[in-house]
Amino acid sequence: MIRMRVTVVGGGIVGLAAAFRVQQRLPGARITLLEKERQIALHQSSHNSGVLHCGLYYQPGSRRARLAVRGIRQMVEFCQNHGIQHDVCGKVVVAVSPDEVPRLQALFERGCQNGLAGLRLLNREELREIEPHAGGVQAIHVPQEGIADFPAVCATLAGLVREQGGEILTDAPVTSLRRDGRGWLVSHARGETPCDFLITCAGLHSDRVAALAGQKRTVRIVPFRGEYYLLRPERQFLVRNLIYPVPDPRFPFLGVHFTRRILGGIEAGPNAVLAFAREGYTRRDVDMGDLADALAFPGLWRFLAKYGPACWDEIRRSFSPELFCRSLQRLVPEIQPDDLVPGGAGVRAQAMSPEGSLVDDFHFVQGECGLHVVNAPSPAATSSLAIGEEIAEMVASIQ
Repeated sequence: MIRMRVTVVGGGIVGLAAAFRVQQRLPGARITLLEKERQIALHQSSHNSGVLHCGLYYQPGSRRARLAVRGIRQMVEFCQNHGIQHDVCGKVVVAVSPDEVPRLQALFERGCQNGLAGLRLLNREELREIEPHAGGVQAIHVPQEGIADFPAVCATLAGLVREQGGEILTDAPVTSLRRDGRGWLVSHARGETPCDFLITCAGLHSDRVAALAGQKRTVRIVPFRGEYYLLRPERQFLVRNLIYPVPDPRFPFLGVHFTRRILGGIEAGPNAVLAFAREGYTRRDVDMGDLADALAFPGLWRFLAKYGPACWDEIRRSFSPELFCRSLQRLVPEIQPDDLVPGGAGVRAQAMSPEGSLVDDFHFVQGECGLHVVNAPSPAATSSLAIGEEIAEMVASIQ
């Protein structure tokens, strides 16, 4: 019997979950996963907030909503089965003023349409029972959401892939993808890997890797850095679990919020500023090729024209702890600038259209004997096992 050869490009949580699910769906398949870094999951998979998202925000019927609802159940079960730290602690989404209440109500209705269980509208007193120091006039309690150790999830997935005979090659950046008969020949820093089916899940470089396989870059990855602060230990009592704002329609990102970390501590943020490198975790990180690529993309200029004032506010907040704190005080009024110490940062791999809008759904591009995950924003970590399951079905369909 000829065993199907499947190559996965990208060793983040989505690539690892895809490899794992393909092994489950096609037990005889020969899996090779290629990761350009010295170890797996060094970028978005280990630079996120660690939150388990259950599908509150996403358009009903979208792939993002569907896979979030299914994915959180799968991820919690995976953590339980493998002894990975997690806590389904719930979160609150807070309307801080009466004018936000209609948007909060619409968010509640969207969550109900997406099939979330146990959603509850809270008045001010009920909110204070859950988060005693939160400000606001009304809130939604989302009991299904929580936090998890996603780097540990990645390490476990890698171990399972290897246990089932899969090969994971690190320090293996891909240099070319070319057709080889009915399959592909993948050239990388450690040699060449032929395969019958190619899956690319390259995160911050997803559009470029898909282009190596001949796909047009109809959307472009534009990197946005999210910067965090941490609450000083003596002030962590101000936040019990997760406190989120009602999304602001004037800006396409979620806004700063509070997150209890599974390994300890309270994180506050992130903002969203244009990064000058796709792996630009600090303001000093500049990659001229990445920057030129972004600036040459008409979609970025249209985005800036549409959201210019909000983008400028994000930049100001990046340089001013006082302004950052002022945003946080909307959710927890007792927070003071001295309560904050600099935390880490992450870079979002956000796909943008030529018209300047952010691609709002998971975006897969299917080619001949290949599938390319071009856009996998939050909640990709939560949804990764469900995304992998969907990819595995696509692979199985060509057999």
